[in-house]
Amino acid sequence: MKQKLTFFFMAAYLWITFIMLGAFVLEVFMVYPNIFHKIPESFDVSMNFMEAASPHTFFPPLGFASWVAGGGALLLVWKMKSARNWVLGSILVMILLGVISIVFEWPRNEIMFIEGQSVHSVEFLKQTAREFLMINWIRVACNTFGAIMVFAGFLKFYQCRLRHSE
Repeated sequence: MKQKLTFFFMAAYLWITFIMLGAFVLEVFMVYPNIFHKIPESFDVSMNFMEAASPHTFFPPLGFASWVAGGGALLLVWKMKSARNWVLGSILVMILLGVISIVFEWPRNEIMFIEGQSVHSVEFLKQTAREFLMINWIRVACNTFGAIMVFAGFLKFYQCRLRHSE
């Protein structure tokens, strides 16, 4: 029973992490070029487009699900040192990703999309957008490293599982 539960948490964590990585890549190459191509006009267009749902409605719950699934996976593979280190590393990277988002990205989102041109100059909004995009590459790197680490952890877990089933 524990092996099935461990497999479920490891697979869920891997799946959620890869969904998040894919969403980040989609955002970088499809969404952001549209949002940041003609500031501040493109901000208004983007806000109108994302009226029903936005990255803010998608990423925080997915990030939280990642932390929960990762925590469950870590607890269940704790005795498998080869898998534990990879899962722990990936969780730490994902926590770093969340902290970077909350501390650096969310305030810039508020400046660009909530306060906007009514509070800030166009030049300040452009500078904020440049900072946002630069920080976002750090987030993409964190997500990529986290995904690689959880994949390695899943493979180590699966190797242990195969050895013990023989």
